[in-house]
Amino acid sequence: MIARSLPLFLLLVIIPYLYIDLRYLRRKSWWKRLLWWLTGIGMIAYTVYLALERDFIPSGDRIYILYAYLMLLGAFIIPMCTFMLCSLIGKGCSKLVRASKGEKSQQRSARNYGNLVGIVSIPVVWFILFWGAFIGFNKFDVNHIEYESEAIPKAFDNYRIVLFSDAHVGSYLKHNAWVLEQAVDSINAQEPDMIVFTGDLQNIQPQDLYPHMDVLSKLKAKDGVFSVLGNHDYAEYVGCDDARKVANCRETNSLERQLGWTLLLNEHRLIERNKAHIVLAGMENDGDGKHFPQKGDIDKTLENVKEGDFILMLEHDPSAWRRKIIPDGRAQLTFSGHTHNMQFALFGWSPMSITGKEVNGWYKEGEQSLFVTAGLGGLIPFRFGATGEIVVVTLKSNN
Repeated sequence: MIARSLPLFLLLVIIPYLYIDLRYLRRKSWWKRLLWWLTGIGMIAYTVYLALERDFIPSGDRIYILYAYLMLLGAFIIPMCTFMLCSLIGKGCSKLVRASKGEKSQQRSARNYGNLVGIVSIPVVWFILFWGAFIGFNKFDVNHIEYESEAIPKAFDNYRIVLFSDAHVGSYLKHNAWVLEQAVDSINAQEPDMIVFTGDLQNIQPQDLYPHMDVLSKLKAKDGVFSVLGNHDYAEYVGCDDARKVANCRETNSLERQLGWTLLLNEHRLIERNKAHIVLAGMENDGDGKHFPQKGDIDKTLENVKEGDFILMLEHDPSAWRRKIIPDGRAQLTFSGHTHNMQFALFGWSPMSITGKEVNGWYKEGEQSLFVTAGLGGLIPFRFGATGEIVVVTLKSNN
């Protein structure tokens, strides 16, 4: 994780240390500046140490090493960066005020209120950090939505589907494993006709699943539990040879099936009610092919599906909806995850929405709809304003 963006993390650490040193410590005694930079050197060394990790993140209990680093970033580096930006903006504003009054540049600068804003922002950053890490990540909502279509057979009117995604069970350790147990109980409490999971069950390796097999195997629905793979369910984030990666993928697939789930790998199943049926299709993760695996084959997934059938598509990465599912034109409804709604939102607005991509909630193009869930967990145990969710989808037939 750090290795993939090492220059960015190093700049994130070094620049605020350098700014505060040159701006506020330049006239201080040498030992005070040395003490200041010793903490900075410590953070730089910590960053480089994590960058030497072979895997995307440390595995097992060693993941606490990463969590401790991220807490230090959030508690010290991010507030310093926030203060620096506020200070620079305030300094620029004071120059504009002075220039508008025709004051000479040699005169003493107007008060920099950006410093005050920066200081006030520090407890705000701390609140977001500690709430998101210790409270927000341990919360989830059960949200109810409806989907109506003429293509849904009458026999499936009021059919209840529970959707969840992005469990990242490797992030549920001894201190917060109860959250996953509570989520499983909440899903079962909905008495669903079907449960669907849209990928990212593990963090980076199948060993993440071992402590949670008993809990996950408790998921039950009338027509079963169905799943697809997310980008983290492949072996893309583990530093090992190709043979080991193949073995990891096979083990992940095997473990999901041992849970009693039906794993769909570019394939579909017919779900029947009173001689009527709908098609449940599961396409493998179809990302950009650079940062995320691109393994989706929609022709194989929908092979021999009859024209006019109602198709519910499971696909982890919502970007595949415009890239493959809409051009194909057959799947009326698609469920995706992957984005986590950025795990951060302010008053319901996620900064990720400015990308113009499908991030969270409903999207529609012609007769085709996409629902992107915010997911349940996350690789990094933090959520602020983008609460994890379990979604109860009720199908409505207006045929």
